[in-house]
Amino acid sequence: MFEKQEFVISAYKLSQLPKDNLPEIILCGRSNVGKSSFINSLFNRRNLAKTSSFPGKTRSINFYRIDDKFYFVDLPGFGYAKTSLKERKSWGTLLSQYIKTSVNIKSAFHFIDSRHKPTDLDLQLNELLKFNEISYVVVLNKIDKLTQSELSLSKKRIIEFFPELILGDNLFLYSSTAKRGRKEVIQRLTKLFY
Repeated sequence: MFEKQEFVISAYKLSQLPKDNLPEIILCGRSNVGKSSFINSLFNRRNLAKTSSFPGKTRSINFYRIDDKFYFVDLPGFGYAKTSLKERKSWGTLLSQYIKTSVNIKSAFHFIDSRHKPTDLDLQLNELLKFNEISYVVVLNKIDKLTQSELSLSKKRIIEFFPELILGDNLFLYSSTAKRGRKEVIQRLTKLFY
């Protein structure tokens, strides 16, 4: 399991999407929420996904084929103010078209920074996933940056926003640096694909 991971393509338009119809797990969330670091830490790879200290760097839909069984699809982060309005609109159009038209999306991993409460954009993303009937999990990321009491508060807060979340089922606590939560996410993927 997880013996082979490969970057396949950065798609800037729908016509560039892979045509092999493998199931897809989409990774979505705000800019700089740590999706690329998550990919690298999950597979114990240093540079499978390019990370950047500059938010908003991912401007394409990036496909990673895992064991020839499924794709991790890293979507551009949303909400980064330094990109132009025109650019943000074109990403938004690409993302919503992809989410509405792809028949291969099996599930979404919605990343939220555990240090902050969900933003309006997080709530809109949640609505978009529900509207398109995409099952999702929330990954509360960067938990290594919190104390125990802050983490407790973060868990309580996320469930206030999304009452349907159940820890270990559709809510995961994750740290790419400490590799916390890795085992639980792997169990989730195993159930889906292996």
